[in-house]
Amino acid sequence: MGLISDILLAAGAFGAAIYCFVLSRRLKRFSDLEKGVGGAVAVLSSRVDDLTKTLSAAQKTAAQSAESLMDLTVKAEESSRRIELQIASLHDLPTPPDPAAKTEPNASPEPTQQPLPHKTNTVEPMFVRHQKERKAG
Repeated sequence: MGLISDILLAAGAFGAAIYCFVLSRRLKRFSDLEKGVGGAVAVLSSRVDDLTKTLSAAQKTAAQSAESLMDLTVKAEESSRRIELQIASLHDLPTPPDPAAKTEPNASPEPTQQPLPHKTNTVEPMFVRHQKERKAG
């Protein structure tokens, strides 16, 4: 009986050794950096680092673009104000003569109208409203 138990004990130890050997080979393949899950984790980690760097560069570029856009907007508003002032000042200038209308050298220029003298002695309204007579019917 002792011999049979020793043989069964040796067989169980040998089976456990084979199981451990197979398990160690599977774990080596599983944690292999090139083909296994470890490699996938390493690749994903490097891609996350690259994406983080790209994102920070994009944020810096966006901030610079927003700042330059604000500067350009301020300049455009200042230019708009200047142009509005120039257009408003152009309304005060007299109209230039029409270059298409040619005058004959012997023709006399049109007489200019002289302003009426200002009457200070009489009191006249500056504006007068005329109403039409209503017909009774």
